[in-house]
Amino acid sequence: MDYIAQGFMQAVKLLVSGDPETYSAVFTTVKVSSLSIAASLALGIPVGFFLGYCRFTGERQLRAVFDTLLALPTVVVGLFIYALISRRGPLGRYGLLFTIPGIAVAQTVLVLPIVISLTATAIENIDERFRNTVSTLGARGWQLVTASLVESRHAMLAAVVTAYGRAISEVGISMMIGGNIKWHTRTITTAIALETGKGQFSMGIALGIILLLLAFLVNALLIFLRRRI
Repeated sequence: MDYIAQGFMQAVKLLVSGDPETYSAVFTTVKVSSLSIAASLALGIPVGFFLGYCRFTGERQLRAVFDTLLALPTVVVGLFIYALISRRGPLGRYGLLFTIPGIAVAQTVLVLPIVISLTATAIENIDERFRNTVSTLGARGWQLVTASLVESRHAMLAAVVTAYGRAISEVGISMMIGGNIKWHTRTITTAIALETGKGQFSMGIALGIILLLLAFLVNALLIFLRRRI
């Protein structure tokens, strides 16, 4: 059990000393997860709103598809994206393999169903009286969309937290698409896998603690925003 205590001590030492290798992995993790969340929100919120607000033939089946994709294995996503962006793939000419944008694309595919499903649920749960009132006041088009999103803002923040937690903690995609390249595409999760595989349990625990701190800070920020808005 000594290596656990050593891990805590080493985590503090890495953070306080400003270890460049550790902070490189931290910044890469933040950059990749932020890019993927921004893209998934831009794509997922409109689709989720449409599914939650509109009623059409096949709507339930489409919702079932996105709900099923919530449990999409990260390795399957990594394999699919790898096949698309590798040199022999249809998107190989863009040079996304073993790059931060490449990882962000794959993570976007991973978390997009979360944003769509939770957004649709949030819109569905809006009180029917609110919808009637807004429509009576003359809200149309974007006004109606904006009012509905503002009304469900707390549920939307929960969707962001869930999606960010999924993105920041995955390792399969980062390993397959990023290649775990030091100073370039190595994230905290891939660094943990590497150090643990080398038998450096203390370093793995230290990086794990840093990842937990990062996740805690993100959630604390979103909780703060939820209380303010």
